[in-house]
Amino acid sequence: MRLAIVMPVLEEESTVKAAVAAARDHCDDLIVVDGGSSDRTVELARQAGAIVAAAPRPGRGLQLHTGAALAIDGGAKVLLFLHADTRLPASARTEIERAIGSDAIGGGFLVDFEAAPRLLRLGRRLVDFRTKRLRLPLGDQAQFATAAAYAGCGGFADLPILEDLDFMRRLRRQGSIAIISRRATTSSRRFIERGVLRTVATNWLIWLLFAAGVKPARLARLYRLVR
Repeated sequence: MRLAIVMPVLEEESTVKAAVAAARDHCDDLIVVDGGSSDRTVELARQAGAIVAAAPRPGRGLQLHTGAALAIDGGAKVLLFLHADTRLPASARTEIERAIGSDAIGGGFLVDFEAAPRLLRLGRRLVDFRTKRLRLPLGDQAQFATAAAYAGCGGFADLPILEDLDFMRRLRRQGSIAIISRRATTSSRRFIERGVLRTVATNWLIWLLFAAGVKPARLARLYRLVR
């Protein structure tokens, strides 16, 4: 089961080598997709052993779709989409192969936050509830899909925000979504910098508005206003 990791990056020279090193042992192919970095991100990703591709312009959805197409062309049967500040559990590949072998067409991991303050531990419980109840793991939960299911749902859309939620909602229509109980660990920096309560409340508000039909372009403006 050939597995490719797709990692979108932009101005990540301080972290990309560590991100690639941490991800490399979990996959057959590691594709870093740059969104137009002006620093040494591309050079350092190549040095660390990644295949590096360039998206036509910045945008996580576009970058992920660019990398997915390259991975599928290279023969990948399973695609794992990994943020540069997220680390996989040691058993990630085994867990994914077990899920796919049990007829899941995709899924994601439960999440943990690095060096999380107490309030963010409560946030983790809310994320667990949403993930399990709605079968909607998001981008910082290491989403994965079979290549066939990815193609079947149309892949990631070129959206300014919520490309992960949009993708997973469409992927669910292709078949069973696995929620892996092992936790992917992601950075808590943005929560701490912006305030835990404010960030969690903003995220939930934007998700609810999206579910109610508000267009991502309008939500992106709201996100910038309250960030």
